[in-house]
Amino acid sequence: MTQPPAASNKMSRNWAAASIVSFVLALGVATAWVPGSEISIHNVLHHLNFLPLMMAGMLFGVRGATKTAVLCAVVDAPLIAHHWKTWPIDAKDQIVELSIFAIAGVIAGYLSDRERAQRHILEETRNKLEAVYQELSDNVTKMKQAERLSATGRLAASLAHEIRNPLASISGAAGILTRGAAPQEYLEDSLQIIQKESQRLNKLLTGFLNFAKPREPRLQRADPVAMLTSVASLTSHMAQHSHVSVLCEPSAPCPEIACDPEQVRQVLLNLVLNAIEATSPGGSVRLRSVAETDRVLLEVEDSGTGIPQDVAEKIFEPFFTTKVKGTGLGLAISSAIMKQHGGGLSFRNNTHGGTTFCIELPAGREVSSGR
Repeated sequence: MTQPPAASNKMSRNWAAASIVSFVLALGVATAWVPGSEISIHNVLHHLNFLPLMMAGMLFGVRGATKTAVLCAVVDAPLIAHHWKTWPIDAKDQIVELSIFAIAGVIAGYLSDRERAQRHILEETRNKLEAVYQELSDNVTKMKQAERLSATGRLAASLAHEIRNPLASISGAAGILTRGAAPQEYLEDSLQIIQKESQRLNKLLTGFLNFAKPREPRLQRADPVAMLTSVASLTSHMAQHSHVSVLCEPSAPCPEIACDPEQVRQVLLNLVLNAIEATSPGGSVRLRSVAETDRVLLEVEDSGTGIPQDVAEKIFEPFFTTKVKGTGLGLAISSAIMKQHGGGLSFRNNTHGGTTFCIELPAGREVSSGR
């Protein structure tokens, strides 16, 4: 059975004290047993008194050194008195050496007491800091929980608001169909309303599920320029219909990156379609790629009016939209996808007008063999 640290420490100190006492007694016995004529051996035995005195000072402080010095004096006093008549020089040397060793032991004890006091203060400070850190960690955890609950509440309220309008339209159309007395064209309009609003609800809930739990990226090697080119080609028809030109302007060849090409093209497509809607007829949307040391940037720049400050603060929030028929989930989902890739999605208003959205993807990442 493992002993508590306090009990183990007390036992160690008891053993150390017993060892010091035994050492002093052994030196006394040896000094008494060796004839006084063996001066060199007596010198060695006298000098060995230094060890228990220093050990006592270092382990037990001033009090321990003082008690050990008294013990040494009591043990050696009869021997010193005996030698005083026959070998006075040896007796005097022993008194001087014991005094010096005792003073050295007391000094060591004083320094040891100071060190222990400082260590105790540091230990108390560390315990207080740990308590403060734990309290801060608990508070941060509570704040995060409160923030998640608040965000969940806002999300639920937004989703309920978005669902209410289609449900009202479906309910009204269903009422017309139920009565059955409306003209034929009203009945056809009601059926179209039900179909259209059902599709709208399905799109809204699909977007919400994609935002709440987007699938994990399936990483593979992909060419950033090829993804830009394919999206530019895919959106060219809509751009022509809106009298907007889509220009693909890649920089020097970009290295292949590890990403989910399908998800990145989805984000690029969403950004380009938004840019086309924000650009007035006759304007242009530019797609660029920039290769840096540790990342690759894919930029979509429009020539619209820019994003106002009050809108910029909420642009990545779910269900926030300035479009009449928008769900407000496109940019929120795009931002979540980029975070899952270890990158990010940001934007800036251009000095010459318009807005540039920037996709940041890490370069040099290896593709897992399991994917």
